[in-house]
Amino acid sequence: MARRKRKEIPELKGNWLTTYGDMVTLLLTFFVFLYSFSSIDVQKFQRMIYSFQSAIGVLPGGIVGIPGEEISVGGQPVAPSQNMASNAMRAQKVHEMIMRVLEAEELTEGVVVRLEERGIVISIMDGILFPTGSIDLYPSAKRLIYKIGQIIKELPSQISVEGHTDNVPLRGGPYRDNLGLSAMRAASVGSYLSEVGVDPKRIRTVGYGSSRPLVPNDTDEHRRINRRVDIVILSDVGY
Repeated sequence: MARRKRKEIPELKGNWLTTYGDMVTLLLTFFVFLYSFSSIDVQKFQRMIYSFQSAIGVLPGGIVGIPGEEISVGGQPVAPSQNMASNAMRAQKVHEMIMRVLEAEELTEGVVVRLEERGIVISIMDGILFPTGSIDLYPSAKRLIYKIGQIIKELPSQISVEGHTDNVPLRGGPYRDNLGLSAMRAASVGSYLSEVGVDPKRIRTVGYGSSRPLVPNDTDEHRRINRRVDIVILSDVGY
């Protein structure tokens, strides 16, 4: 007896194809969703890389343009990523220039030049700038600041002059406390930078007292390191 052929039910066939199509669509949507999560924000990634490189001292970090802002060099538009690389290279060149001048003039003792996210920081220990408790610059300190000023005045950057002390309270004197002394010492350095040709409109001065130490104030050597004036050549993000 011949086997009876199974009768196909059109409703079931159509439902199966519909279900299969829905499954494929859902899978495609799922993988697109995963891909969107794996996409990297290039600007944020580059900022992170530069900041990391700065922290380990490989390259100047974080000296970048404003994300999304387009600048021009020689009349040609430059993308933000190019701006970041350009700023980093410029900061590195300025850093090297300052070091060459200080080494040629034998002025490196008591001076540390470092690259930070906010710009190039020239830290000068107060012992080579001022007599104890004074805001009057030594003649040798004026020579040092003059050499730094000749480089700074040719740059477009804003300059922040920042005074710092250790945590030992002042005993008498006209400045009452470390905050007042640090502010006056920053003003003294800023004023002399202006005298040697740096536009005073580009200079700001501030005293931090003992609030921003480089190292803990737990030994005489550490306190000596913390007593300093920082001349900061600010990057775009440091304003």
